[in-house]
Amino acid sequence: MAKRTRVGIVGFTGYSGAELLRILKTHPGAEPVLLEHRPVADSELPVGEDTPRIPFEMEALAGEGVEIVFLATSLDVAMEATPKVLEAGMRCIDLSAAFRLRTTANYQRWYKVEHSCPELLGEAAYGLPEFFREVVKISRLVANPGCYPTAVNLALRPLIVEAVLDRSAGVICDAKSGVSGAGRSPSLKTHFCEVTENLSAYSVLNHRHVPEILHTTDVDEYELSFTAQLLPIHRGILETIYVRAAEQIEWKELRATYDKYYADEPFVRIYPEGRLPDIRSVRDTNFCDIGFQVHPESRRVVIVAAIDNLVKGAAGQAVQNMNLLLGCGETDGLLDEAPQ
Repeated sequence: MAKRTRVGIVGFTGYSGAELLRILKTHPGAEPVLLEHRPVADSELPVGEDTPRIPFEMEALAGEGVEIVFLATSLDVAMEATPKVLEAGMRCIDLSAAFRLRTTANYQRWYKVEHSCPELLGEAAYGLPEFFREVVKISRLVANPGCYPTAVNLALRPLIVEAVLDRSAGVICDAKSGVSGAGRSPSLKTHFCEVTENLSAYSVLNHRHVPEILHTTDVDEYELSFTAQLLPIHRGILETIYVRAAEQIEWKELRATYDKYYADEPFVRIYPEGRLPDIRSVRDTNFCDIGFQVHPESRRVVIVAAIDNLVKGAAGQAVQNMNLLLGCGETDGLLDEAPQ
């Protein structure tokens, strides 16, 4: 049996961290180690969890032979931890938002924080493999994308690059997510009584994921209307995107544009004419499912994209990026177990 690479998880008690551990425990080329950056009670872990646990200290990581560190933490913890990991000669995949944006001004505007290690912003690879895989492969720091931007970027970027859209008509993205996207820390807005039998919009006109969409799609801010809404379900994202084509276009022509980019992509599924994805179809998988309808006369195009926010929107995409760093199969640990 080939030697498995030891990889560490900081933040393994959170939803994304726990999902990451679940995937890595059956990965053919990786062996997970739990890294404690704070005291963790046994009650915070699943019953019977026996993955090795060590303190998040560089000497301990080196002693255990850890080569890649996943940070499934808050932004402030990631900013503090990342320089230490890199200085110790390990590679880092950050699931927080700490290195997704390019400038300190953007962090001040969208996250209301002063970035503590701005020198790393230009180095971090944006870990959307379908578009940046070659950069990810040679990087020591990968910024795992946000869940909402993952779906909208995959749905929209090919149409922008190929100049299919009438940019003056704008882009409207109506995005709905399960509650796990808000993280495990309790808050009023994620309380059961607030969420159940309810649907609510939040962070209207100032959602933190907007700059990731702008940067990746090259859409201007004035063109994009993005609204996030909270669904009373555990996991999953469904985004409905409204655009207008630059000229009359048929469904088959638009399908050819998507096929140009995704025909060989293992985790992007384009639906046949007349079908649209839903959350159930992507649950517990690393797929991004995309479907669309076209009205040729009015040039209206409606795109629907679905992902599991904890897999393709977080842990699964992080493992996809790890596979690229390790030079193993990009689908390792992800596709074989995914239900069809």
